[in-house]
Amino acid sequence: MSINGASASKYPPEFEAAIAQVLADEGGFVQNSADPGGATKFGISAREYPDLDIAQLTRDDAVAIYFRDWWRKYDFGRLPAALAAKTFDLAVNIGPGHAITCLQRALRAAGHRVTEDGSIGAETATAAAAAPEIAALAALRSEAAGYYRAVAAITRGARDSDDQQFLTGWLNRAYE
Repeated sequence: MSINGASASKYPPEFEAAIAQVLADEGGFVQNSADPGGATKFGISAREYPDLDIAQLTRDDAVAIYFRDWWRKYDFGRLPAALAAKTFDLAVNIGPGHAITCLQRALRAAGHRVTEDGSIGAETATAAAAAPEIAALAALRSEAAGYYRAVAAITRGARDSDDQQFLTGWLNRAYE
């Protein structure tokens, strides 16, 4: 039990903060024909979870999926809280490998040698812990924005500019 008699969360506080941002960014049920993920709710897509009834997905179920299939699986908890939250939020949008590579490039920009392998191992966790938070977050935001701009530029004309319509939202997400 926690203070005031409320039951304690089954999730770590760093995850609680991170998932709050993801859910704020992702919102409710969306079915946009230009989105290759198909039907999406809370950022959980029919493409990634084809056996799940996306329209009926509850917030609690989405949180449990994110904790099991994202937070723990990709070791976001090994990072300092602010970097973990930002990288996790980006991972939901661009995929874990791309988001972690953006983090690794950001850590290099902040003066830390890390291998850009798209996974959070000891080297990345140690560099993230040693990096000044403000510098690392600024660099991560910049790397994410660059990633989004590259995706939009590459697809301009390749898919009738489907990704161009999302670029403003992506950049807002990168810089928040």
